[in-house]
Amino acid sequence: MARTLIQAPSSVRRGDSFSLRVLLQHPMESGFRVGAEGQVLPRDIVRRFACSYNGERVIEVELFPAVAANPYLEFSALASASGTLSFVWEGDHGFVHREQRAITVT
Repeated sequence: MARTLIQAPSSVRRGDSFSLRVLLQHPMESGFRVGAEGQVLPRDIVRRFACSYNGERVIEVELFPAVAANPYLEFSALASASGTLSFVWEGDHGFVHREQRAITVT
């Protein structure tokens, strides 16, 4: 299981914009580096990230080998109704990690 850090407000006023920050602990190996034994290290990257708010897509990002280890993203959403923020990371070798956070709109 991957380690994540998600900063999202637990409550926000209707119509306000709010910031979301996500960090996934992942080595992001490009597939171009040579290891200690002289062999090319196999590629192992997070290829996609998506965030949905009550089932509606807020952001979808495609990542490439040039992205640093432990990818960090910051973006905004508009508060419309109480519900759930869903976060999904997908990567090489069948890697999938999902997280959810509840948000209350007042």
